[in-house]
Amino acid sequence: QLQLVESGGGLVQSGGSLILSCAANAASGRAFSTYTMGWFRRVPGKEREFVAAIVGNGRNKFYADSLEGRFTISRDNAKNTLYLQVHYLQPEDTADYYCGAKNFWESHSDSRNYLYWGQGTQVTVSS
Repeated sequence: QLQLVESGGGLVQSGGSLILSCAANAASGRAFSTYTMGWFRRVPGKEREFVAAIVGNGRNKFYADSLEGRFTISRDNAKNTLYLQVHYLQPEDTADYYCGAKNFWESHSDSRNYLYWGQGTQVTVSS
């Protein structure tokens, strides 16, 4: 069991930046560093959208084609924490942002492969 808690969301003006965090509590004893972690976002009424993923050791990162360049995923395994830096926020980035944990060998962009999810943090971008 892995408990995930996101934070860092809020209201920001268009063009602004945010850093989202996802703190992990590995209750089962399996180390945080053994999970591939991902960020997804969801607008009410729409499907959850892949944003980015990062493998356990942090060496490989994956981004949604339309978002690469403005989003940066990173992790600190010593702190059991995942991050998402977002620059040049636009109103269309308004969504609930979720972090998830999965095994390495499955598709990073398919939300069905993620074993654990946080409760989400809301990001609202004003124009």
